[in-house]
Amino acid sequence: MSTSTRQETGLDAVSDAAQGAVILIADKFATSGIETLQSLGHQVVCDPSIDADGLAEAVTRLDPHVLVVRSTKVREDAIDAGRRLALIVRAGAGTDNIDVAAASERGVPVANCPGKNAIAVAELAWGLILACDRRIPDQVRDLRAGEWKKKVYAKTSGLADRTLGIVGLGRIGEAIASRGNAFDMRVFAWSRNISEARAAAAGCHACENLLNLARMSDVVCVSIAANDETKGLVSREFLEAMKPGATLINTSRGSVVDEPALCDAVRAKSLRVGLDVYWDEPGSGDATFSPEIASLPGVYGTHHVGASTDQAQEAIAMETIRVVREHLERGEVPNCINLAEGTGAATLTVRHLNRPGVLASVCDLLSRHDLNVEDMENVIFTGGAAASARIRLSAIPDTGVTREIAERPNVLSVDLTEH
Repeated sequence: MSTSTRQETGLDAVSDAAQGAVILIADKFATSGIETLQSLGHQVVCDPSIDADGLAEAVTRLDPHVLVVRSTKVREDAIDAGRRLALIVRAGAGTDNIDVAAASERGVPVANCPGKNAIAVAELAWGLILACDRRIPDQVRDLRAGEWKKKVYAKTSGLADRTLGIVGLGRIGEAIASRGNAFDMRVFAWSRNISEARAAAAGCHACENLLNLARMSDVVCVSIAANDETKGLVSREFLEAMKPGATLINTSRGSVVDEPALCDAVRAKSLRVGLDVYWDEPGSGDATFSPEIASLPGVYGTHHVGASTDQAQEAIAMETIRVVREHLERGEVPNCINLAEGTGAATLTVRHLNRPGVLASVCDLLSRHDLNVEDMENVIFTGGAAASARIRLSAIPDTGVTREIAERPNVLSVDLTEH
């Protein structure tokens, strides 16, 4: 077996004689993770220099079975280029850098690694909170310039007994809340369908109204997933509801915050802001980037590095390997984010003798009646003599169809459940 790893060098074509799957990692990835995948018999090419513009060419050249990315954008052209592409893994939680709609149209599952970076992101969020409260970056700047301004920087509000509001109570939100309690803050959280029981389990209180959370909080931390529903969730109205001089921290995605409105709020209300993410941030590791928000006083920024600790990357690498192994060895995709749920109008349960051609005969009959199979699972009973197939259908079949299936050779019984 030939292996190919390009952690630092250019990309070469993969030998057609290679055994196992071809896995393209178009980003930085833990060396231990690469070695583990190779030890499983797969051919791994890791090239962190690949960007969004070069990904389609790389996929065309290598024709991988699996594509793994962190921050590299996966556009429609790259997905189209993969003749054998059967899985895209985001080595992290968010998947907004992947054209999930294009992958779904081509039947390519997209998976992520949720929760593996929660502590790392929470640690950075708290670094930004403290930087905003004590203006640490400004103090460092002035000290390096030879200026001593103790009278200026000795004026600060402090955090104990103040209110921390968390937007999004997932694993990162929970980790932020835990640390808020350690700082003796009053911690409240908002998320869709939040309950007091759910909040209490995370060590905080529930706030069912997002604007109320903005009004009551001295510090707001945004840790919610980016999707169509959360785009611009921290809106101009939300920012206008915040207290003058309050702090806003965003370590989720730039699209969640209305950035022009945030610029206005910083100027009008002297908000202090800590950002790890931005609108239209670069898709590569090195680029020129000068957003207006980063130039404003009281705004402190990092470079979308919330998950970039050695601990987090090792955990993410191990989860990525688990996802890839389950897919290649069992045909399953853990953490798949683009499978439709609850589709279909009815479920047909066919108990049958475990013999060749039974299900083929059933599917042929369904096809002739324009009934599309949207999901199907067949399980075998102990001894191997009989099996049961659960078939989710696009429409409700009439009694004539179910009767005809029941009369087929080797079919034991048929049940129909309407949804």
